[in-house]
Amino acid sequence: MIGYVTIGTADLAKSGMYYDALLGTIGATRFMEEPNYFIAWSRSQNDASLAVSLPFNKEPATVGNGTMVAIALETPEQVKAFYNKAIELGGTDEGTPGFRPQEADSGFYTGYFRDLDGNKLNAFCMVEESVSGKRIL
Repeated sequence: MIGYVTIGTADLAKSGMYYDALLGTIGATRFMEEPNYFIAWSRSQNDASLAVSLPFNKEPATVGNGTMVAIALETPEQVKAFYNKAIELGGTDEGTPGFRPQEADSGFYTGYFRDLDGNKLNAFCMVEESVSGKRIL
């Protein structure tokens, strides 16, 4: 259902390098770009994409209160690796990887972080079995 998500940036070059390194860990590459305006990444032309953009109205980029972009992955190990890479590249922690809600039987495994501009993202996966062995999905 989602075709693409665009988030604002104050520094397109710096944001571009951050997302090249981070999204490259899951096979996403730049597929569309307009110099001095935006960069978009995707894993394929049929996949949803993520873009960063300098605001078209030339006003400062701001973080949307309550806005978050979620990156779907397959396993908790991938979630941890993606989250760790986001932090390694200069992102900030908003919730270390784990089950949410905190009960181990939720099936929803996620880690939250903010990018260099303060945009909130997460990496998540749905797991079929919890730590207790109960089937989730």
